[in-house]
Amino acid sequence: AVVSTQSTGVLALKQRNVEMLDHLLEAVSDPRSPKYGQHLTLEQVTALVSPKQSDVHRVLAWVESVNREVKCDTVVSGDFIKCVLTVQQAERLLETEFGYFEKEGSLYGDRIVITRVVKEYSVPETVARLLDFVGGVLRVPNTSNRQQPEPNMKDFRYGVHPDTLRKRYNVSDHVGTNPSNVQATAQFLNQHYSAADLKEFMGFFGKGFPHLTEIAKVVGPNKGKPGLEANLDVQYLMSLGANISTVFWSTGGLHEKQEPFLEWAMALTNTTDLPHVFSVSYGDVERSLSPEYMTRINTEFSKLGLRGISILFASGDDGAGCHHFNDTAYTFEPQYPASSPYVTTVGGTQFTNLFSDVNEEGNDISGGGFSNQFTQPKWQVEAVQRYLNTTSKLPDAKYFNSKMRAYPDVSAMSDDFWIIIYRLLMNVAGTSAATPTVAGLISMANDARLNAGKPVLGFLNPFIYQNPQIFFDVTLGSPSQACWLDDLDGYQVSDGWDPVTGFGSPDYNRLVAAAMQYYG
Repeated sequence: AVVSTQSTGVLALKQRNVEMLDHLLEAVSDPRSPKYGQHLTLEQVTALVSPKQSDVHRVLAWVESVNREVKCDTVVSGDFIKCVLTVQQAERLLETEFGYFEKEGSLYGDRIVITRVVKEYSVPETVARLLDFVGGVLRVPNTSNRQQPEPNMKDFRYGVHPDTLRKRYNVSDHVGTNPSNVQATAQFLNQHYSAADLKEFMGFFGKGFPHLTEIAKVVGPNKGKPGLEANLDVQYLMSLGANISTVFWSTGGLHEKQEPFLEWAMALTNTTDLPHVFSVSYGDVERSLSPEYMTRINTEFSKLGLRGISILFASGDDGAGCHHFNDTAYTFEPQYPASSPYVTTVGGTQFTNLFSDVNEEGNDISGGGFSNQFTQPKWQVEAVQRYLNTTSKLPDAKYFNSKMRAYPDVSAMSDDFWIIIYRLLMNVAGTSAATPTVAGLISMANDARLNAGKPVLGFLNPFIYQNPQIFFDVTLGSPSQACWLDDLDGYQVSDGWDPVTGFGSPDYNRLVAAAMQYYG
């Protein structure tokens, strides 16, 4: 095991005007708004929410009062301060004690020792009122990827590859042509992609459409063994969003001993020019995260939406999920960030026939349900209420809160995907496959808008819920998984929106037609 004698702490400073963000995001994201598409720049968002400089200086002075040798960096917007301290310095700063915890460090079984507090920490009252939370001291980082695609060990059959999806979703031979269009996949937990595998994949499966064979830019680490998740995301994002410049954005969360989404948000806060679309296939259960942490990450997602960035997250592969309070009491288990109101969440489908690509049904592993933390946004109330009023069989109300944020929003194929890893074919499954598929199609819609001199789509959900006609409505399939040991099913697939497939899977032609009708 590798032992670290240092601790990395992130001081999340309270931001100004947070109460204005929802109103502003709605104005630039609702197609019916006169301000639709009038996205803000990083500088404009920073001017809106950045803390007072006097508050930043006060927090830095507090850190310096403990030890002048502590190294701290502040992001552009001034709302995050990242400090590298020895364990002894951190203990004095936070008036607590740290312990050592051994965890698996990667998907390959490496082990590391990290430091986390073993009793409550405290900060002076004059500083506490300036902070949302201190990150990197309480939570042991999650080293299991909840959306990690599973190798599919079913008997060999035709399977799903780029031509299958391009045919099913009516993409045909359409590819991106706008030079300013950029998409990205975000990776965590030491997931790296293989350039050689990508080139081989495109040579094998990309013969029917113009495509790129190389990532345009790598941000963060990409040295190590190739991972199923990273290879899958890159290969399918670049196949559906074909010929579009693609960024591989890697965050070494475990190496930094810090929650990966927080590290990622800090990096985006520091970056002026960002990709227009992010495909992300990672998550945790809501219950494992503090409300303060999730609320702050939601604020960062909201700020990205204001800047015109579309963020798509996989909904998870546990259906409705299941959490046991004890041997006889249990409830559904929502995932985060899938349950965030500020991202577009992608569920999973599969073909109804093993050898046919004519029709889809809900995949019972498709993550979905209702948040326990975040209220239901108004853009989805009508669709969700229709489901609650019309579905043939709802789970008992004690298992979920129907007034909260419901997910997923959309879905796509999530079973039997062929990828190449270590230069070999492998078959994988999961909503991790659906997410880059949908993200690539959103990039194609952005391409059409950019070529017409229009702004990109940005935060997608108001547009999605106002345009259900752009989806193949998935109405078949078994209920989603839940507490199967207790013989408890999750949610039913239904007409219109449902908590298994959202509105269904996207039709390229109808998606682009709807996107083009709004000027913005």
